[in-house]
Amino acid sequence: MDINVTRFVVEADAFQFSASRMERGENAGPETWANALVEASERPLLSSEDELEAFRDFAKGFGAWDRDEIAAWSPEECNALFIQFVSGDLRELESLCPGDGPGGIDWEAARELQEEGTVSGRLGLWDDGSVGFYVGE
Repeated sequence: MDINVTRFVVEADAFQFSASRMERGENAGPETWANALVEASERPLLSSEDELEAFRDFAKGFGAWDRDEIAAWSPEECNALFIQFVSGDLRELESLCPGDGPGGIDWEAARELQEEGTVSGRLGLWDDGSVGFYVGE
């Protein structure tokens, strides 16, 4: 399932939601998670039950959480983790493909890197100029 993340890509500072200890210091994890929870409660990206379920299915593929843990996540927790996934991919593309497209990205260059397998292909520019994030296999 593709989730429209255009507003987030255009307006958010992905560094607030995804950053390393090298960049932010020892509290990078707790700080970015706290920021993602606030963003998730104020401006969620996953808005329907179908989107939340698709994200939960997506998360199962990582093997980091068991099915019961994932099922227990609140919509806010799902959104916060989704925000972190989007932010990580967005920061990577911002760094490797600067340009004048949505989010300050050269989406043609991004697509080339995705096709080469250099970066994930989850975040992309749709034909209508919106930006989507794919949650699925």
